[in-house]
Amino acid sequence: MQRTVLQIPLPKELKISAEKAALDAGFSSLQEVLRVFMKKFASKKIDLTFEENIVYLSPKAEKRYAKIDEDIKKGKNVYAAADVDDFLRQLHNYREN
Repeated sequence: MQRTVLQIPLPKELKISAEKAALDAGFSSLQEVLRVFMKKFASKKIDLTFEENIVYLSPKAEKRYAKIDEDIKKGKNVYAAADVDDFLRQLHNYREN
């Protein structure tokens, strides 16, 4: 069997914590975990899903953003600038008020 070496740069803290987790799970090394994973992944015996945690707004924030959305739809508190100079002038005037 031909062998190759896979080098993966990663933070030292990650390697240390992964090695500890591998030993805690009964593996002899982190390399063994990666070999087992890669073999199963390559033979499509493992599926990966990446899920992000959904963050829900508080009721107060929901109400606030709903009002902002309605204001935008009505054109309330919405400004348009003809060019960069106009935008900066409006921004400067807003900050003074």
